[in-house]
Amino acid sequence: MTSTEADTRRADALAAGERFASLESSTDHLELTHEILEWAAQTYGEKLIVASNMQDAVLVKLGAEARPGVDVLFLETGYHFAETLGTRDAVAHVYGVNIVDAHPDQTVAEQDELIGKDLFATDPGQCCNLRKVIPLQRTLANYDGWVTGVRRVEAPTRANTPLVTWDERHSLVKVNPIAHWSDEQMDAYIAENAVLVNPLVADGYPSIGCQPCTAKPAPGADPRSGRWAGFTKTECGLHG
Repeated sequence: MTSTEADTRRADALAAGERFASLESSTDHLELTHEILEWAAQTYGEKLIVASNMQDAVLVKLGAEARPGVDVLFLETGYHFAETLGTRDAVAHVYGVNIVDAHPDQTVAEQDELIGKDLFATDPGQCCNLRKVIPLQRTLANYDGWVTGVRRVEAPTRANTPLVTWDERHSLVKVNPIAHWSDEQMDAYIAENAVLVNPLVADGYPSIGCQPCTAKPAPGADPRSGRWAGFTKTECGLHG
């Protein structure tokens, strides 16, 4: 992609972001999400991919409605809970999407031998970079737009998430169609549409990542406090 093409796509993305942002106060949250995804599907077609950590299939369902058979990105780190992998497989079957597994350069065993056993326990930032960030970058290079399930209420670092923006790091459009949803709206959508949910959620895991770095939060604690417990790390680095 030339610099001119990148500048044009950046301008188009930012314009779309401003347009959708202007509708937030006057449009039903679900209706706005549908409008955003329909725009993304029409604009990027087969060059659009939906990212999912398989905590639930809300974003997958919505994405598949806008573009049946849409590609769905799953970061296969080698450290996932069995329940997460089972949810991924069920999602592919139920929603008819194309799962794109993004693998790291090394298997867990190869990484243990090359760098040292259980890197997640000594340097979780490097582990996330090797097993999530680099595979994500490699996969997104094949697309013009990616859809994420980031929501503003999830963490202070996500409070200003735009609905559509230009992803400078990956040089493509980033679509966050449920950024404006509350937890109550998420729960209602899941219940009303019988959306597939990772069984770990019902077991007390409100934020699910790799098994070694995910714990149940203490009662009343921040839902993401169970991620990388004991470290100051709060994000895996996928969203800047």
